[in-house]
Amino acid sequence: MTIKKNDADPRVIRTRRLLQDAFSSLTQEKDFESITVKDIAERATVNRATFYAHFVDKFEILEAKLMESFMTIINRRIDGHEVLNEETIQSIFLGVCDFHEGLSTMCKRRYTSLGSVFEIQIKERIQSILLSFINKDKMLSSPNAHFLINASSVMLSWGMYGAAYVWNNEGRQLSAESFVKQTMPLMMNGAKELLE
Repeated sequence: MTIKKNDADPRVIRTRRLLQDAFSSLTQEKDFESITVKDIAERATVNRATFYAHFVDKFEILEAKLMESFMTIINRRIDGHEVLNEETIQSIFLGVCDFHEGLSTMCKRRYTSLGSVFEIQIKERIQSILLSFINKDKMLSSPNAHFLINASSVMLSWGMYGAAYVWNNEGRQLSAESFVKQTMPLMMNGAKELLE
């Protein structure tokens, strides 16, 4: 018989946090490829069975950490925004830049490989954030509306992710604010279908 862990149980939350914190500290010291489940468990002062009760492998703990970090950054940036407009898109774009900068700090040695590991999940999350601002009636307004809105949100999310990735990978020669301000006209050109 398998016992299902209760994700709301404070002990489960505490243990997951211990494991994620241990993982974060290890990424400051070692390449992701060289971090083992044993390393994470030892740093968190739990056994490997406890690790496996919470995560399938080190990739799952990485994904959980990245998604949590990403959503914290984005939620802070879009707090108070209620409609999708240029200001909201700019806030999301700045959040994506913040995320890339934080990721390269968290995983100094392996940013280029880790940045691409969860690229699709991050792009999909950006797209779902954009779509969450779209009025559902607008999606149903015409046969092509749903397709055009989806295509626009994909293009915008991929553009934000890619531009922020290159900005960070090339040394952040401009502040995130300056970079976003200079590239917003390009982003907004692709966002017309979402805003009309």
